[in-house]
Amino acid sequence: MTTLLDAIYTIALDAGKSIMTHYYSNITVENKADNSPVTIADLAANEIIINQLQQLTPDIPILSEESPQTDWQQRQYWQSFWLVDPLDGTKEFINKNGEFTVNIALIENGKPILAVVYAPALNKAWLGDGKTAWLVTKAGKEVIRLLPSTIPTVVGSRSHPSVGLEAYLQQLGEHKWIAVGSSLKFCLVAEGRAQYYPRLGPTMMWDTAAGQCIAESAGATVNDLDGFPLRYDREPLLNPCFVVS
Repeated sequence: MTTLLDAIYTIALDAGKSIMTHYYSNITVENKADNSPVTIADLAANEIIINQLQQLTPDIPILSEESPQTDWQQRQYWQSFWLVDPLDGTKEFINKNGEFTVNIALIENGKPILAVVYAPALNKAWLGDGKTAWLVTKAGKEVIRLLPSTIPTVVGSRSHPSVGLEAYLQQLGEHKWIAVGSSLKFCLVAEGRAQYYPRLGPTMMWDTAAGQCIAESAGATVNDLDGFPLRYDREPLLNPCFVVS
């Protein structure tokens, strides 16, 4: 597992390098069928990740936001698969605020068990193997863990505010608030810099899998609003509302 985690970390770095070649240029934005934005950087990173994962683990199928999705009639029999968002936070990428990530997760029996989240503009990466989470920076690699706080910090989306969030925060009581893009929200919880991440609207699976693995590897829980763990063996490709704590 350590060797595999190192391998997908290298793949994420390569995808991040490709993304950054487009970051400071004039970005052409197109809208997909669901009206979400896509850029040449998304597609270039996707090609790198898909090609390298196929070489690394040719017997493990891949589900990626920027590739044609395998039909549920076939996907329901997958015991393991890679779940990829080659550029999570495309709006943040377009706005050039640095808050975008490369997300790669290995799913086994519906649960993310291995993952990398890489933020190329921030030069930071988070790795998780289901038991331990690490933060990788220029200073090196360190283990990270969830940290409690008497006044919790809540992290939420910069570009996609959740309906019902105000009511949730009122019920929570005294707290601090941080807005950030992409799967960085999971990573802030994993680092102990935030204690809660409520997402009170359905979210595409590739947006959550890698971040969930990082957060859980650091000791957090990621449950839907009914208290059940967030899973990746369902159709459609939407996960329900959830809270990371």
